[in-house]
Formats: sequence, structure tokens, C-alpha cells
Amino acid sequence: MLLPTRESRESGAEGQAAGITEWLSPKHMSLGCCHMFACFLGSQARAWTLFRLLVKTFQVISLPPIPPCSWVSPIFLISSLASFLLSSCILSPGPMGAPGGSCLFLPSRVFSSLILRRVSFIFLSPPHTPSPCTCSPAEPIQPSHCPTCPHPHVYPLPAISLGVPFLDPLLSSLLLEFSHASFLEAPGSWHLGSGEEKAFQFYRSCMDTDAIEAVGAAPLRQVIEELGGWRISGNWTSLDFNRTLRLLMSQYGYFPFFRAYLQPRSTPPYSPVIQIDPPEFDVPLKQEQEQKIYAQIVREYVTYLNQLGTLLGGEPNKVQEHAYLSISITSQLFQFLRPLEQRRAQGKLFHMVTIDQLQEMAPAIDWLSCLQATFTPMPLSPSQLLLVHDLEYLKNMSQLVEEQLSNHRDFLQSHMILGLVRTLSPALDSKFQEARRSLIQKLGELTERPPMPSRPRWMKCVEDTGTFFQPTLAALFVREAFSPSTQSAAMELFTAIKNALISRLRRIPWMDEKTRQEAQNRVTQLQVKMGAPEWALEPSQARQEYNDLGPSYLQSFLSCFRSLQARTVQSFLQSFPYHRWKVSPWGVNAYYSIPDHVVVFPAGLLQPPFFHPGYPRAVNFGAAGSIMAHELLHIFYQLLLPGGCPACDTRALQGALLCMKHHYETIPLPNGTSFNGSRTFLENAADIGGLAIALQAYSKRLLWHHGETTLPNLDLSPQQLFFRSYAQVMCREPGTQEPQDSHSPPTLRVHGPLSNTPAFGRHFHCPHGTLLNPSSHCQLW
Repeated sequence: MLLPTRESRESGAEGQAAGITEWLSPKHMSLGCCHMFACFLGSQARAWTLFRLLVKTFQVISLPPIPPCSWVSPIFLISSLASFLLSSCILSPGPMGAPGGSCLFLPSRVFSSLILRRVSFIFLSPPHTPSPCTCSPAEPIQPSHCPTCPHPHVYPLPAISLGVPFLDPLLSSLLLEFSHASFLEAPGSWHLGSGEEKAFQFYRSCMDTDAIEAVGAAPLRQVIEELGGWRISGNWTSLDFNRTLRLLMSQYGYFPFFRAYLQPRSTPPYSPVIQIDPPEFDVPLKQEQEQKIYAQIVREYVTYLNQLGTLLGGEPNKVQEHAYLSISITSQLFQFLRPLEQRRAQGKLFHMVTIDQLQEMAPAIDWLSCLQATFTPMPLSPSQLLLVHDLEYLKNMSQLVEEQLSNHRDFLQSHMILGLVRTLSPALDSKFQEARRSLIQKLGELTERPPMPSRPRWMKCVEDTGTFFQPTLAALFVREAFSPSTQSAAMELFTAIKNALISRLRRIPWMDEKTRQEAQNRVTQLQVKMGAPEWALEPSQARQEYNDLGPSYLQSFLSCFRSLQARTVQSFLQSFPYHRWKVSPWGVNAYYSIPDHVVVFPAGLLQPPFFHPGYPRAVNFGAAGSIMAHELLHIFYQLLLPGGCPACDTRALQGALLCMKHHYETIPLPNGTSFNGSRTFLENAADIGGLAIALQAYSKRLLWHHGETTLPNLDLSPQQLFFRSYAQVMCREPGTQEPQDSHSPPTLRVHGPLSNTPAFGRHFHCPHGTLLNPSSHCQLW
């Protein structure tokens, strides 16, 4: 579905009016109102910039099939946005027909009241109320489970998976582009050659699909020529193998036979160490697969490699021969891998070896020159220690490479180049990307993996821009989206959550006194990081220098990769911080670091719809507060594992865990699907405990501060609003969960904790003994 084009909005006032009318039409409103609201609520940018951004963002992209929020009129929401823009600022005349060139927000008290009105739109009840006790309008639990329970009709927000990325990239990307609308829309204000200018150039180059299609495979053929060519095209110069490998690793970030990357040591002073791992295999060549499925996988992959070679001008018969040999090399490398369980049982998870020692054990690779080229300017010597996983794999890999160099040097070259083309396919034209998409789809069908949702082009471009220009964008994002008042309010919320947890630890029945005291000390000693790492607050970061971009998108992509690689290595050579952030400031991935005993909440998370200083406390405690409490409970996961707390009351602990297991098994899933909760019980425990702790903290805050802000047009008590806020951020679209996600499906993440909370059934008047107000509850935390 395409929204109106730029031409329809720039053909004069009449065209603009028609374009906006078309934009507001119901047929263009399949974008969920929840996403729209999440985008504009936290704006600190100029109002007209925001409106231009919203129109620009959605004007030429195919939107994902997100069901609309059926209980909020889309046209009403958009008109409310327009009203918000006009009522919250004073506009002066602006250029090119814009309502105003500058926007002055009204005093903060007025602005806060406007926010309060707008946030109430999220929770408005529908004219046609969906079935009660529902997580997603599309997948309701039958009303018979809770006949008269008027609890939240929660619309599906993107996923929450704490400890891993928990927001759909759509919202993350919108937050990023939203926050940097100023420089994306106003190129005239940049300094020539500045990071802002290059970021804008890269983003536009990524979005310029016409130019990418016009040059086709020409930039890629140039790369192949720089690597010596290959026999598939008839133009091949037999260069030194290790020279080619050095170029692939250092200039293109491709590691055909192993992976090498920098990691901080696990103990102070956290100095960097190069870690060597087996490569990531593109084909699921699992030994336990049936022969028939394995043969089908090989055929599909050969077809894909044939397509790549043909697109690059290779002769079909020669391409097929080289494709089969490449598959053979990949299969042999895969057979060299030893299962993790086997290495763990042998006590050989990793080895510390010097470069000299590794050279003797795996002599086909010139380890010193390859690693020096990849991690320059890091000084390396033959005595440099390396952290190696699966040393036996590297020995066997080296022997295979030597055999190929002796007998099939040209096939080895083709194998490396085909792998490079796979790696670069996202930066190539649509023919390469379509071949890749088709392969992934067919492999998913053969291995019975759920299909990956398609993503619009602009989302990838925003994410790549954020990755390559992080220093510049981070400084801008923190300055614009995470004010000192927001940080102060977020820290106040965290302190309330932490104090509630400490208080709750005193009443946990299965903990012995010594474990209880140690647990309280662990919470007290916890370090908390909010907003952004220290480096993002330095003004110099916004002036970070980057390599010049190339004439084609592929060349720009490679130039940006090399800048990123150089910055990464340089950051490891500088004095190491106590904790190295694992997320960008605009990220939405809260996490707890076990080695550093640090919990991190990036600025992207502390934005609407999760948090805002002007929100009612019920919303902040129910949404952001429950997330904070969830992360704090990660500290105690070890206690819940078998043998993790020998001094505890094992019978009481196991009884609570068994109760929780049975509790989740009683909750029906949409469409009668089944779910194995054995791998999710730790996250289920954190979900249940996080809600309970957040509710305790909020209840205490109500006692301290008499009265609570309510939302207009809503007949919700503060406690009801708290629960609705929690359910809202935990709910998401069915079927979007990653196979290896350690969290339960969204229905269980909503209904599991809510139904285990007696206060929920009490405040929503759910009959005793119904699904969401059962006769018994589990007390783990």
C-alpha cells in the first residue's frame, strides 16, 4: 500500500489539500494508531518538522500489514495530531507554503495538559467493544473465560523481549528518524563534509533505488576485479591466497573460513582480546536432517549460487560447476564443527594460544598479516594471545584449504567470492536481493521455520545510517530526546522500583536469611546506566569524521563499513570503561550485564509510549516500571536454577516454580497452538515478579502522594490504568516471535502475570475462579 507521493503534495495548495485528504482516507490507515501515537508523543522538535517527517516517512513506502487499532478512529487520531501541532505551538510564517517557519511551544504546564489529553486517546474505549479478556483484537480469548471482566482491550504493540531487542524495528527506526528529522530535512544547515551531511547523503543514496538499479552489478564486478577476478567470468589472475583473504577480512568484513573480532576480557582491566570462532554458515547443513531434506536444501542453495554467478555474467555450465564445488567446501567445513556439548564435556570450550602457536597448528592461514590488516592500528606480534573456540576446527580447516590450494585454487577463489556476494547482497540491486529472499523463503519452508516478515526499504536505510553514523546521531539524539528532566524523572521511577524490590525480598518465603541479605546487597550495589553512554554526551562526537562516500551505493556502504571498523578498533585501544554499552542511545533494549553488575536503560526506551515525565504515574509505573523491575530480577536468575540456592527452602522454591508452570499451562493460546515453556520459565518468572514489584512501588507512591492524575474521557481508576499500561506494552502481533526467543508468546506475557495478580481481578471485578481471576495464585517473588 502506497501513501500519496511527494508530487501530490507539492503541486500547490490545492494539490496539498487533496494529498492530505487522501492521506487521511480510511484505505491508507492500515498503519496501527499505536505506532503513530508512539512516534509523535515524545517530540521535542519543531511541530512543522514533525508533520513533514510523518508525511515524508509514510509517503513512498509500503507499510507492513499492521491491523488498525479498532477502538480509536484513525481519522480522529490524525486530526488530533493536527490539532496538537496547532494548539501546542505558535507558528510564524514559513517558506514554501509551510504553516510556519518556527514553532514556540506553549509554557510547560499547558504543554503537559495537552500531552495528557493526547495520551488518553490511546486508551479510549471503542464504539464496538471487542471481546473482553483479549490480548489482540485479532486473537481474542473467548468471553466465556471471563464473562463480565471489563479489563483492558489492549492493542498490539511490537514485541517486548527484555535482554534482547524488544521493539519491532519499525518503532525503533521511527524513533531514530523522528529524532533526527531536523538534519534529514534541512541539508542547507550542515557544514560541508560534516557527519550530518554524510549521514544524509548515505541515507539518500540508500533510498535512491533508481540509481542502484541503473548501475546494476557494475560496482560489484569492480570489487571482484580488485580481488583478482574469478574463472567464472573468464578473467582470473591467480593471486596469493592470503593476500585475497586479507582484503576480504579488512576491506569487506567477510570471513570465509573463520570469524575474528575484538572482545573485552571478562576481568579487569578489561583489555581487548582477539577471539577466533568458526564461521557462520549460510546453509542449515545439520547432520540430523533427513537425507531427502538435505538434498533439497543443497539443490536450492546451488540454484541460488547459480543465480549469483549468472547475474555477474558467468557462463551457466561453468557457474554450476563452481557452485557445486563451493557447496562441497561448505559441507566439509561444517563437518569439522564439534557440538558445544561435546567441547564442554571435554573441558575445551576455548583455548588461549599465541599467534605463533596457531600458525604452527593451522599453517594455511597467514594469521599475523591477516589479523594485523583487520585490526589496524592495533599492534600485534607473534606472541599476541588469541582466544580460540574449537581449535580442532581450525586445524581441519587449514588442512582443507591447503588441499584446495594444491588441486583447485580457482574453485577456492570462486568459493570466497560467492560468499562475499552473499554478504554484500543487501547493498546490491533488486535482482540480487530477490534471489536472496527466495532462498531464505525456500529454506524456511524446508526446515519448517516461520517466515520472516518483509521490511520496507526505508527501515533498512535508517538502521544502516544509525549503525554507520552512530557517534553523530547519538549526540544529536541525546540532546534532542533525553533532557535532564526526563533523566531525573526516569531515575526517580527506577529508585522507587528498586526500593520496592528490596522491600519485597524481605518477604520471600523460600529464601533463607543469609541469601536474603546477599540479595538485598546485590540490589543496593547495582550500577544503573540511563540514556546514553558517557561518550555520547561529548560535544566532539557530533563532529566525528567519516570516510568520504563513493559514487555508488555499494561503494558508500563499503566506505562506511571501513570507517566503522576503524572506530571499533580505536575504541578498544582507548582506556576501557567500566561497562561498554551493548545498545545505541536510541535503542530500546534494556538489559542486565552479569559480569559488570550493571543494568542499562537506553534513552530510546525512556520515550512514549513507555515513559514521559508528563504522563500519569500509573502509565509510567505500569509500562516502564514493570520493564525496570523485570530487568532487576535478572540478578537472581541463578537462584531459580537447580542447585542455584542450596541454603534456600528447596521444597518451597520448587513448589512456587511448579505452580507457575501449571499456571501458564492453563492459559489457552490463539488458534489452539501449543507452546513448550521449559525454555521460558526464567523470563516468565521475571514477567510475574516485574508486574508485582511495579504494582507495589506504584501503590506506595499513591500513599505518599494523595490523588492521582486521570485521563480525560476515560472511566478508569488509577489502578486500572496501571494494568492497562502494562498489558499494552507487553502485547504484540501474533506470529512475530523469533524461534529462539527466550520469552513466552505475547498472549502469555499479558495474561500470565495479570491473572497471577489478585489486585487485577479485584480492580476489574473479574468473577472468582475465572481465567483472569483464578482461585489460587503463585508466590515466587
